[in-house]
Amino acid sequence: MQKKQSSSLLYFFGALGGLLYGYDTGVISGALLYIDEDLGLTSFTEGLVVSSLLVGAIISAAITGRVTDKIGRKKTIIGAGILFLIGALAAGLAVNVTMMVIARVILGLAVGCSTTIVPLYLSELAPKEKRGSLASLNQLLITIGILSSYLVNYALSDAGAWRWMLGLAVIPAVILIIGMIFMPESPRWLLTVGKEEQARAILRRVRGEDASINEEISEVNKTAKEEEGGMKELLSSWVRPALIAGVGIAFFQQFIGINTIIYYTPITLENAGFADSAAILGTVGIGAVNVVMTIIAIRFVDKVNRKTLLMAGNIGMVVSLIVLSTINLLAPDSTAATWAIIVCLGAFIVAFSTTWGPVVWIMLPELFPASVRGIGTGAATFALHGANLIVSLLFPILLRAIGISYLFYIFAVIGILAFLFIKFFTTETRGKSLEQIEEDLRTRSS
Repeated sequence: MQKKQSSSLLYFFGALGGLLYGYDTGVISGALLYIDEDLGLTSFTEGLVVSSLLVGAIISAAITGRVTDKIGRKKTIIGAGILFLIGALAAGLAVNVTMMVIARVILGLAVGCSTTIVPLYLSELAPKEKRGSLASLNQLLITIGILSSYLVNYALSDAGAWRWMLGLAVIPAVILIIGMIFMPESPRWLLTVGKEEQARAILRRVRGEDASINEEISEVNKTAKEEEGGMKELLSSWVRPALIAGVGIAFFQQFIGINTIIYYTPITLENAGFADSAAILGTVGIGAVNVVMTIIAIRFVDKVNRKTLLMAGNIGMVVSLIVLSTINLLAPDSTAATWAIIVCLGAFIVAFSTTWGPVVWIMLPELFPASVRGIGTGAATFALHGANLIVSLLFPILLRAIGISYLFYIFAVIGILAFLFIKFFTTETRGKSLEQIEEDLRTRSS
């Protein structure tokens, strides 16, 4: 019983960085309504405050993979927690736009770090038959973090207390830092640096005494001997298909338009005629749907092929966007259009949170060989945050220029392209050990 409890705690703290990512991503949507009044935001500075987090995330994602391959997964997660703590304090105390932007960049450094390392850490700890559901804990805590931020925003909306909205992220940051101090290192990383006895002890803790640990260690050691690691290995011909697939699914996850909904749902609902508090309350409903559907996804993510889930999600999201856009064009400013926005945004969230939300975070570390898993996942998350930055910067500008209907038509087209990419450029990873996936990659290239 004790072993099961300790391993559950291990997975929880491993995924806690996802909660902070979700909170800091979602909280700005409600806080913007009041930051605008106190700091005097323009359309440009509004986009800058939102997107500055992504600038930091891009920088961090570019270097975190190499760092974590050098110093390990545990120390990297603790470093992310410290950055979350500093960024939350600075954002809550910001007295002008410049300070707010700097605080958001620091939070972005933490986000880029956590989105690179958390899925990787969970994936390396989990047994192959449960890797999907356990790695999905990252996405679940992201959605819980987003919902928590929406609830905080709603609770503090009457007072307009945006400083508390942003500053409360300090609490989970402290929990993450303290919790990870007592958590073990990734056993697969320990094996790559020659610390087999430590790795064996951790695997016993996670798998149990009767697990086939010797076979697992043998597989890791066998593949490690065949690789060099580093950027040269990542760009080699045999790893390139994994790099293309990883960067592609990361890029499309953001370009489908999910974070325009997370960031700008209150503003979108305001444009549809909702008052400030009602607009924020609408986001609470969206956040709740996100959490519930992610929990459902965890139950079947290891029973259905990854590619099947992603393509099904594309169909659901594309249909939602087309219906929303068409109704809004045919009956603008009507009650029907208002309800269409709410229903279709909800349907979009259902489709995303059961497929692209958890599955992309599961697949990213699965795709890459052990020697470049950190740097490869970092390259993919670099693309993810780069796409997120482009979308979040352009969304408010395009929303004003062409309207929500034509903008969501564009996202629908991108969803169709994502469907084709999954069909032709990705490989199935469900039910295989990380070493089997790596061996398949090597076999296909040769």
